[in-house]
Amino acid sequence: MIVGVYTVELFISESRSLKDKRQVLHSLKDRLHEKFNLSVAEVDLQDKWQEAVIVCAMVGNERGHLESALQNVAKWVERNWTDGDVIEQRVEVI
Repeated sequence: MIVGVYTVELFISESRSLKDKRQVLHSLKDRLHEKFNLSVAEVDLQDKWQEAVIVCAMVGNERGHLESALQNVAKWVERNWTDGDVIEQRVEVI
C-alpha cells in the first residue's frame, strides 16, 4: 500500500472571521473530494482567520499513478481556487 499526500498552505484574502474561513474551506474541501475522490482535512492554522493548511490523501498501489493524480490536484487548485492565494504546496508519496 502506498499513500500520496498533497499539502497546500492558503491565504484567504477576503476572510474577516473564522466563520468566513470555514465557509471558504468547506467549499474547497467538498469540491476536491467530489472531483478527485480524496480525503481532505484542514490540519494546521485553525486559529488564524486568513490562513489554512489543507491536506489531501490518496491510497493506491502504484507510486506513479498517485504522484500524477496529486500533481493534477495541485494544478487544479492553482487554476481554480479564487478565494485567495496559494502560498506553498507539495506532493509526497510515502
